[in-house]
Amino acid sequence: MKPPERMGRPARELSDEELEQQGRNAHETRNWVFLHGTAEQFATHTSRMLELEQEYLRRYPKRTWQGSGGASSRPAEADVLREALHGIIRQLEALLDRPAADAAGSPAPADPAVALLHRIAVAPRGRMHKLEVHQAAREAGLERAGVARLYTADPPLLATDHQDRVITEAGRAWLTEHAQSS
Repeated sequence: MKPPERMGRPARELSDEELEQQGRNAHETRNWVFLHGTAEQFATHTSRMLELEQEYLRRYPKRTWQGSGGASSRPAEADVLREALHGIIRQLEALLDRPAADAAGSPAPADPAVALLHRIAVAPRGRMHKLEVHQAAREAGLERAGVARLYTADPPLLATDHQDRVITEAGRAWLTEHAQSS
């Protein structure tokens, strides 16, 4: 994996207003990047967010909990960067530690639609939260259009139930038929 690309101007070059705005934007988009972004997007976002936070701390050491209390309000820059880097490494290692096989331990089928439907079928009651389905589709290599076809097939292979996605009886039949040929 290549190192994340730098986004935007260095935080030290931003005006106070730009620093606060970009910091707000980074925190507002964090959840989306965590749930939907690629590993590279997550690493880039994490790096930029930490850069903005450290610059904010440098300029305004007394405005946050890090700048108050018994500890020095101006930690050595090397210590701050070292801790930020350790955090990024821990997050990336967690992403790399995901198993390549499904929960049953079998390798993924060649057809990504079969792989996705299988993951949903073996989930409790044949249902998964919509965010888990999107992640499973990415891991299986099934693009959005392919996922959409599972809902719009005649009869539908997947159905929605509030926040969950449920494999239909037609989906189970299709899976049985296609899993044998994969």
